[in-house]
This record gives sequence, structure tokens and C-alpha cells, in this order.
Amino acid sequence: MGRRIFRQSKQEFEEPVVNLTPLIDVVFSILIMFIVVAPLLELDLVELADANSEHPNVSTSVQDSGPISIHVHEDNTVWLNKRMVTLVQLGELLKQEKRVHPTAKPQIFHDKRAAFGTYQSIKNAAEAAGFEQMDVILKPA
Repeated sequence: MGRRIFRQSKQEFEEPVVNLTPLIDVVFSILIMFIVVAPLLELDLVELADANSEHPNVSTSVQDSGPISIHVHEDNTVWLNKRMVTLVQLGELLKQEKRVHPTAKPQIFHDKRAAFGTYQSIKNAAEAAGFEQMDVILKPA
């Protein structure tokens, strides 16, 4: 480290000098590593864990316990409370259900072969209707 010496009225003052070059080198090295590695990461795929994989004979029973149940079949048809509806109708019907059952959480039974876009449309309709939470129930394979 270098030192600078100033003379003032017969007293010596030393001003410390900090060399930031090694710190900047390390920061740039880490930044370059992130830039190189980030495109290699694939985060587009979400895999769900298998239910009861250790105990295949144990089953969990899930029933429609809430007043609002939405079933999505593999052909992407949507059923609200055992009545087939379109995605356009679903938004208005969920608003009506929110007025009738203000504290209820919709239960969504989504077939794993149905499109994710259908789930996203249902989620958007539920949020627009004022629901803050939903129960998503998946059938184990």
C-alpha cells in the first residue's frame, strides 16, 4: 500500500490508500460466470413429486368439501359445481359465487392431461372475481 505524507505545521499526516482492484476483479469474474451459466439453466419445466410413492397401498380421499368446485377434464372442458361452463362464463359465475360465499376457497380438480393454459385462465378468472386463495387438487398417477 502506498502512503502519502503531508507536511503541515511540522506534523506528518498519513492518508491511507485502499486498493480496490482485487475486489473489482472478483466481482467481474462472478458476474461473467453468471452471464455464462444463466442461459444454460432450464427453468421452464416444473415437475410434481409423485404422491405416496413409498406407500402405494395408502390412498388419500379428497372430496368436494367446499361450496365451489371446478373440475377440468382432459379435453379441457370446465365444470363449475357439476355444471359445464365456458371460460367466458366462468368469470361471471365466480363473481356470483364470491357474493354468496365470501370466505370460501374454490377447489380446482385439474386433470394432468389438460392444458396448463386452462388452469391459468381459471386462476385469472378467480383472481378477477376476488378470490385470493384456491385449493388445487391433483389426482396422483
